[in-house]
Amino acid sequence: MRILVATDAWHPQVNGVVRTLTKLADAAKGLGVEFAFLTPQSFRTFAMPSYRDVRLAMPRPARIAKLIEEARPDSIHIATEGPIGLMVRRYCRQRKLPFTTSFHTRFPEYVRARVPVPGSLIWRALRRFHAPSRAVMAATPALARELSERGFDNVVLWPRGVDTGLFHPRAVDLCLPAPVFLSVGRVAVEKNLEAFLDLDLPGTKVVVGDGPARAALEEAYPDAIFLGEKHGEALAEIYAAADVFVFPSKTDTFGLVLLEALASGLPVAAFPVKGPRDVIGDAPVGALDHDLRSACFAALGVSRQDCVEFAANYTWEASARVFIDSIQAVGAVLSGRNGAEPVSFVA
Repeated sequence: MRILVATDAWHPQVNGVVRTLTKLADAAKGLGVEFAFLTPQSFRTFAMPSYRDVRLAMPRPARIAKLIEEARPDSIHIATEGPIGLMVRRYCRQRKLPFTTSFHTRFPEYVRARVPVPGSLIWRALRRFHAPSRAVMAATPALARELSERGFDNVVLWPRGVDTGLFHPRAVDLCLPAPVFLSVGRVAVEKNLEAFLDLDLPGTKVVVGDGPARAALEEAYPDAIFLGEKHGEALAEIYAAADVFVFPSKTDTFGLVLLEALASGLPVAAFPVKGPRDVIGDAPVGALDHDLRSACFAALGVSRQDCVEFAANYTWEASARVFIDSIQAVGAVLSGRNGAEPVSFVA
C-alpha cells in the first residue's frame, strides 16, 4: 500500500506536523506501508507574512495533477489546509476520489494572535475544507469532541507517539544553576512564551527553538538561556538534564514535545487547557494550574520514573496502525490503483 500525504509543512521547518509525518512514515515501513509526500519542495515558494522562516508553496493545478499521477498512490491524505492542501483537495473533488484529512493546528487562535479576524469565520472555512473528507483525524479525544461539536463530520481519533529509543533518562549536566525549567518549541507569539519567561522562579530558564519572536524575547529576557534549534541526541540530552518542562502554550492541539519530555523523565508544568490536559489527564506526571508558577513548583515533586512509564504507552507503530486502519475503515483507498489490497494488522 502506498499513501500520498499532501502537506504545506515540511523540512526545513521544525514543528509538530513535520515531526509527526516523518515519524509516521518511518513506523509505517515496518507495517509494509509506503509513504510519499507532496510538499513545498516541489514548488516555488514565498515567505509567510509575519513568519519569514515558513515558506508557502505556489502550486499550479497541472503540476499537482502530474505529481499525484507520478506517485501512483493507493490513498491520499491531506495533512494541512494551506495552498498544497487546497490544490490536492480540488484535484480529488474534481475526480471524485476519496481522501482523508487531519487537524493539526488551531488556526483560529493562531490567526487571532496576529490579525484581528473573527474566529467564527476561520472555523467556518475549516469546516468547509474538511467537509468532503472521509475521515478527519484528531490527536486527542477532547479535540475530536470539540471538532464534532463545531460541526465537523467523520471525526476519528489518531493518537501520536514518541521515540523512546531517543528520548529517555540519562545523566547529563548543563552546568547551569538548578532547578532548570525548560521550554521547547517554536519561538512565536502563539506559543505564549512570555507567560513562562515572566515567572519568578529559582534556578535557570532555558528555551530551545527558533522563530520570529526569538530576537525580541532574547533582548527582553537577558537572564533566560536561548539555545536555538536542537535536534536528535543534542535535544534529548537537554530534556534529560532539565528539572521541569514548562509548556505555556494555550493553542496547541497536542504538543509532541510533552511526550518527548515525559519520555525523558521530565515532569510537565502547564496551563489546564486542551493539549496538555488531553495528553496528561489525571496522570501523576505533571501539574496543570492556571497559576503557571505554582504548576512549576508542584512539578518539581513529581516522580521522574512515573513520567517515563506514562510515555511508554505512546508508540509511533501504534500511531501508524491507527492511521492506516482509519483510511481503510472509511473506504479511502483508490480503487484500481496499483492493484492494492487492504492491509490488515493483528493486535
